[in-house]
Amino acid sequence: MTGFDGWMRSTQADAERALDQYLPAATALPLRLHAAMRYAVLDGGKRVRPLLVQAAAELFDAAPANVARAACAVEMIHAYSLVHDDMPCMDDDALRRGKPTVHVAYDEATALLVGDALQAQAFLVLAGMEIDPARAVAMLRLLADAAGSAGMCGGQAIDLASVGMDLSLAELEQMHRLKTGALLRASVLLGAWCGTTPDAAATAALEAYAAAIGLAFQVIDDVLDATADSATLGKTAGKDAADHKPTYVSILGLEPSRALAEKLRSDAHRAVLPFGDKARHLRDLADLIVQRKA
Repeated sequence: MTGFDGWMRSTQADAERALDQYLPAATALPLRLHAAMRYAVLDGGKRVRPLLVQAAAELFDAAPANVARAACAVEMIHAYSLVHDDMPCMDDDALRRGKPTVHVAYDEATALLVGDALQAQAFLVLAGMEIDPARAVAMLRLLADAAGSAGMCGGQAIDLASVGMDLSLAELEQMHRLKTGALLRASVLLGAWCGTTPDAAATAALEAYAAAIGLAFQVIDDVLDATADSATLGKTAGKDAADHKPTYVSILGLEPSRALAEKLRSDAHRAVLPFGDKARHLRDLADLIVQRKA
């Protein structure tokens, strides 16, 4: 298989091998916790964040070993967030990536610990990069900002507080720039920082690209939640409407939401024009995010 599909499958396979390596072994104590961590991370998901890390790293001649660590770190943060989001105290979901959620397959206490341990493991993996110490600290800070109250956790807090409320479009965008967009942005920038240092213009281009795909990802999530079935999604469909959550579909409508996603895809393509053909995989990933069916 050649072209983008071949690159994507190869990168996903590389990410799976690296995650298997950097997660605690199933034979290491405590056995149940480590088994649950591996259950939460391995053998599932589209690996969008590792794909973004790799695609951005290609622009800056990054060392593969460092790229693998950065990719695993963001994917572990993402996986931990899903484990916690699915718990009864949050979104209370029983299905994720086509299989029972961690608190269903194991128990709630184990799921809580899995999320905690995966977050710590992400920073352990990222801290092991062979890179200039000052840049290593900057990368650790970037991931911490993306995962914390000014990023993903903050967006989730706003999401939980917004159930049943009428948000403006600007308020919805702010919530999702934190909840979803912050970690996607970190994936792009971490990939770039694994290589030669991007200058101000390159950084601005990557920021614009990340902002566009971050919103597009959530717009399409909302569209799919309203239009796809659970078997296709690998998670419970229709939960946003059932839980009375504000979404792009509830605010804009279905077709305007699709049109917005297409505009954001165009914005992402335009942002990386200065990189020429080296950014082809970033452009392909913008297409994947907007055109996906699950």
